[in-house]
Amino acid sequence: MDSSERPRGPHLEWTVVAGGVGPLLLAATPQGLVRVGFHAGPDRIDRMIGSLVSRLGADPWRPRPGREVLLAEPIRQVEAYFAGSLRRFELPLDWRLSSGFNRRVLLELDRSVPYGQVVGYGELAARVGQPGAAQAVGNAMGSNPLPVVVACHRVVENDGGIGGFGGGVEAKRILLALEGVLPEPLF
Repeated sequence: MDSSERPRGPHLEWTVVAGGVGPLLLAATPQGLVRVGFHAGPDRIDRMIGSLVSRLGADPWRPRPGREVLLAEPIRQVEAYFAGSLRRFELPLDWRLSSGFNRRVLLELDRSVPYGQVVGYGELAARVGQPGAAQAVGNAMGSNPLPVVVACHRVVENDGGIGGFGGGVEAKRILLALEGVLPEPLF
């Protein structure tokens, strides 16, 4: 399909933006932002888009830069976040890629852990009524389809360790430093 020709049926608009942690894939449906993907180099984009198309049943569409319809505001807000001028994303989100316990945890994280703060895996488990489910919270963070926007980098180990991160521990350090939680990485 010509990139200037917008699909007529259900579609998935996508693009890649330069984030402070490397290239990020952003994808949106008419319901809202549906996916943020780390390490969006040429070797990974086809797999990420293919997975989205398979799960959502929508036609992918990559508009020319500056011609985005569904992604114009997400692009603006992601750029503002990495520039340090945005502290809370205000975007419609399409939650179809998350369900059950994982979605409850991610919604609680988004609602209750603001910019510049962190929460332990166990504490977040307790907040959703599942004390003792810290490992399940870790799994929910790993399945987050909207990292950066739904800030799973703000979830750390209860003993103060940084914990894991789907985008890599170095990306987590960069995001926490951007929010003033950690000192800027030396390199």
